[in-house]
Amino acid sequence: MRDIILFLAFAGVIPFIFKRPVVGAMAYAVVSLMNPHRLTYGFAQNFPFALYLGVVTLAAVLISREQKKLPMTPPVLVMLLFFTWYTVTTVFAQVPVGAWIDWERYAKTMLMVFITIMTVRTVSDAKVLALVVALSLGFWGAKSGVFVIFSGGGEGLRGPMSSFISDNNTLALAMVTITPLTVYVATRARTKWVKRAAMAMTALTMLAAIGSYSRGALLGTFAMGFFLWLKSTHKLKTGLAFALIVPIVFVMMPPEWTGRMHTIQTYDEDASATGRINSWHFAINVANEFVLGGGPNVFTPHMFMLYAPEPERYYDAHSIYFQVLGEQGYIGLAIFLLMFVVTWRAGGRLIRHCRGKEDLAWVVTLARMCQVSMIGYLTAGAFLTMAYYDLIYYIIAILICLEKVLVQSPQKDDVPPMRLQFVERFLERRKAKKKTRVVRLNKGA
Repeated sequence: MRDIILFLAFAGVIPFIFKRPVVGAMAYAVVSLMNPHRLTYGFAQNFPFALYLGVVTLAAVLISREQKKLPMTPPVLVMLLFFTWYTVTTVFAQVPVGAWIDWERYAKTMLMVFITIMTVRTVSDAKVLALVVALSLGFWGAKSGVFVIFSGGGEGLRGPMSSFISDNNTLALAMVTITPLTVYVATRARTKWVKRAAMAMTALTMLAAIGSYSRGALLGTFAMGFFLWLKSTHKLKTGLAFALIVPIVFVMMPPEWTGRMHTIQTYDEDASATGRINSWHFAINVANEFVLGGGPNVFTPHMFMLYAPEPERYYDAHSIYFQVLGEQGYIGLAIFLLMFVVTWRAGGRLIRHCRGKEDLAWVVTLARMCQVSMIGYLTAGAFLTMAYYDLIYYIIAILICLEKVLVQSPQKDDVPPMRLQFVERFLERRKAKKKTRVVRLNKGA
């Protein structure tokens, strides 16, 4: 039944993609982030929905008469630069076959992110993009939070299989990163019940992140909490709320969870932590040896035998920073970090532009929550191999799109072009009918 429903939704959305390509970009984001096909049990489970949605959307963009504009703002330029550098390092990669496989996946991600930025044309489109990103992963946050409650701690928590967030650690990073956007959804809800549902989703998402047994997620949650307190206009209330929540969480969690979190202080006694340090030294050695880095997928047993301090201890990068350093070299890491710096500044420009304008208060909230999401990602990501996870690029895209439609080329009317034409024709017909009626009345008189 789930397979049929998903295929009907897939078929039903295609005509709308050709009317407005942004619909295809949104649908692709849902499939890419939420992985709804992984919730099925039949033929839909391995069907390439993302591929077909991407092809249809690209075709719609090519034939559409809508204005397609990729704003050449600093975040866009740095993302283009980073992808170009990624391509160069792939050409000269030390593990060519694996490098091109990774390049293909990353190229698809970046292509659809750029198409999303191009096709978002109105304020409503930007709002929908934020909502799509928040709810796509908020679904897994709510689902995982319920699992933590009923499992008594969350051990065994998993995300959608064969995805970026299939294991507990990667799922935890996604939950940490998306929580601020679910907070935004809760603050902008128009009805009481929608607000309550969004707040429940936020609470469950936070619980899923903490209950994932991921130490990086715990650190990311604390970093986000500190930033929220720092930017809060009610520091006393916010501080008291955190002071109450933290001990409650530690009391509710099982001893196994508490024991694992304590290993943050005793990392030198933990085999997993020392293995990660070995991987980080490997990344440094590779970056010192090759100006371009080792290229994508350089973290392999063969390369460890050549450049790792302890060659027999093979681990993945377990850090977005050392992952980029090992694969893209020092120059690639600098570009990667610059991408977040310029995006943060774009968020700051949006906040300054909209501050004090009541009708744009939602933009201030959304921009701040995107900044908090970046803090969570950059903190939790220090311990996870998720440098090319599409979620963070969609969050960057939200800020780019907001700046595009509000600062660079603000539109007076937020009605999509096709709908606007329909409304205009409807009003013209009504006006013509009124004129005809007046003429008839005058003749009758």
